[in-house]
Amino acid sequence: MIFLFWIGVAWLGYVYVGYPLMVAVLAVVRRAHPVLQDDFLPTVSVLIAARNEEKDIGWKVTETLQWVYPTDRLQVLVASDASEDRTDEIVQAIMDRRLTFVRMNQRGGKNRALNSLAQIARGELLFFTDANAHIAPNCLRRMVRHFADSKVGCVTGSSHTVRKSGDGAIGSGSAVYLGYESVINRLESQLGAVLVCDGAIFCVRRSLFRPLLPELANDLELPLRIRHAGYLTRYEPGASVFEKDTRSPMESFNQRRRIAAQGMLAIWKLRSLLNGMRGWQFGSRKFLRWLTLLPLTFVTISTFALCSSPVFRAIMILQLAFYGLALAGLVLTLIGRSAGRLVSVPFYALLGSLSTLVGVIDACLGRRFAVWDIPTLSRGRDQTT
Repeated sequence: MIFLFWIGVAWLGYVYVGYPLMVAVLAVVRRAHPVLQDDFLPTVSVLIAARNEEKDIGWKVTETLQWVYPTDRLQVLVASDASEDRTDEIVQAIMDRRLTFVRMNQRGGKNRALNSLAQIARGELLFFTDANAHIAPNCLRRMVRHFADSKVGCVTGSSHTVRKSGDGAIGSGSAVYLGYESVINRLESQLGAVLVCDGAIFCVRRSLFRPLLPELANDLELPLRIRHAGYLTRYEPGASVFEKDTRSPMESFNQRRRIAAQGMLAIWKLRSLLNGMRGWQFGSRKFLRWLTLLPLTFVTISTFALCSSPVFRAIMILQLAFYGLALAGLVLTLIGRSAGRLVSVPFYALLGSLSTLVGVIDACLGRRFAVWDIPTLSRGRDQTT
């Protein structure tokens, strides 16, 4: 049992502390030094795939058209994936020559919609974002300056959850999680090797775009392909995107379950790209983390079996406290009450561990997510940034 305990501790320690530390050490040895050029202003096509986004698509398109960027160098393309609400009507009512609207008559999923838009995009760069994502007017310029360096192929921004008074456990836990992810992105960016992008804010060279596989996440597939082609993938912390989190544990569970399932499928579909350092990154940052519930179980079982020892009895008490706080986070979420980090972080961590493990099992059993329903409680502009 002691061996099982240390396996679990080592697994958790490596995934959440060891991997970032190893990347930090590597960054000292082989730091990338790309050139930034503030007056570099290539043509950009913004791609938005929308499915029943009537609550957000209007302000999203208007906000995008108001970005601080030369009007003759900005194109905005929106594809409606067979929307059944007022999404089409709202977009078509926006009169701007820079806006192009495409209606997909048969639902095919996000990536098929993005592939259609990429075929008619005119920009040297393709900028991917989501219908409910707030992006500040100057973010595009901060990102495109990286592409003045011909070695840079992909740039992603910094993701934040919209914070409001009375945030539930999911919103509070997500904020901590995104902060942690930001640290890792900064470290990987120093190597020019950011593993994954944020689907709501990332940009790639159009010449490097390849048609997306329908069952994978575009913010995982594209950076993997681009880095494999020998280009740098970078992180721009000054370009922030703000999105509203769902308040529903079930919606959050399903969302993270789908992400893990798509990632597991990517291991097989893109296996030729996951060699060397990229394979190590993927295994450390994604695969082992998706299985976090296993080492947590190892530690819990072994601790209870060894609780006759004062040391393990103390560890057992700490674990019970952790699970108790997570349960409190769940209860507060279900009754719609605000929650501080003391309860939201354990709850969000356990919810994520369970959902990603189920996603891994889904992928192994052959379940695919080419199409899915958006988390409805993350939609609607009742937020401020």
